[in-house]
Amino acid sequence: MILTDIRPRRRRLSQLYIDGEAAVQVDTETLARSGLAVGDELDDEALHALLEASAEHRAHEKALYLLEHRAHSKKELADKIARAEFDREAAQRAADRMEELGLIDDEDYARRLAQSLFGGKHFGARRVKQELRQKGIADEIIEAVLAEFSTDRDETEENIRAILERKYPGAWTDEKVRRRAVAALQRYGYGFEEIFSVLNAEGPEE
Repeated sequence: MILTDIRPRRRRLSQLYIDGEAAVQVDTETLARSGLAVGDELDDEALHALLEASAEHRAHEKALYLLEHRAHSKKELADKIARAEFDREAAQRAADRMEELGLIDDEDYARRLAQSLFGGKHFGARRVKQELRQKGIADEIIEAVLAEFSTDRDETEENIRAILERKYPGAWTDEKVRRRAVAALQRYGYGFEEIFSVLNAEGPEE
């Protein structure tokens, strides 16, 4: 196979023409590093190696781009790279590399997210656990992080009361509002016993 032409394309890609026919697109930087030029001969092994190197470089670039905007868990990062039309193996290798470089750290990510969910959104432990699992955090990390942020009964009830007073102040007197409030608090991750402990107490002062 002879490399008969190279033409630039969008998104820092180059179109390779082999034996006069449009063949594959590869990352322009990877192509430059390969030293390939028009007129060179390629076999299947060399072409495969070029495509693999191209995919890996582009996956790494995508990983860095995503991490510039916000922190990610390792699984979340790999999934996003794969969804951007990258090979799953290249996406996983990119995520592994980001972890090696210290650019992602699931334990630190889980701790920061838990702090935000507990403190900022007043979620209960069950909801926080669910959110961390959805991000692909390992169970042992989740348990360790939740232990750090364990809240006592008084603090839990204070969070529930804060939500009720802000969003459902009528929950102590209106049955319809109460039902909506209970459903919402369950979505927040609180159990019936915790919710009704607050609802059965005195409501907000008028």
